Amino acid sequence: MKIGYARVSTLDQNLDLQLKALKKEGCEKIFREKVSGITRHRPEFQRMLDQVRQGDTIIVWKLDRLARSTRDLLNTMETLSESGAKFQSISEPWANTTTHAGKMIMTVFAGIAEFERDLIRERTGAGREAAKKRGVQFGRPRKLNPEQLQLAAELIDQGKAAREIAKTFNVHEATIYRLAAARQS
Repeated sequence: MKIGYARVSTLDQNLDLQLKALKKEGCEKIFREKVSGITRHRPEFQRMLDQVRQGDTIIVWKLDRLARSTRDLLNTMETLSESGAKFQSISEPWANTTTHAGKMIMTVFAGIAEFERDLIRERTGAGREAAKKRGVQFGRPRKLNPEQLQLAAELIDQGKAAREIAKTFNVHEATIYRLAAARQS
């Protein structure tokens, strides 16, 4: 089944041009949406993805009607592929997974995106390591300083209630329970 997806960004924009092109392409069902592509909440888009089946072809007038970014496009392509569906853009003939050439181009895009993700991960890791060497502390700040930890540990050893100790240091009881558990292990 050929399934169309038409979207405009604002309520005062018109879907007519897209609908005409999708009908001309032979779409039997068309999902219509008047919502910005920036938002992740696109109910008709999600409904379309939920209903797509093996052998279906999702058709859009232009790629920017479907996805906000290359990563978003590739995620959608992966979802369609997993359900056994194909994809076609009317205005961008190269974006067509119903042909061997189109599949190849989308595979190249996926490879480039994966390469980009790996580079980002590598740079982020290197940046974290450099920051650690400079003494940058990651994570949440500790609730208790070393002297307070020592005193709280002594109070735990004396059998004081966690509620009392927590009140003394103005922390949550869970902080004291974690300290006690760490001392037992």
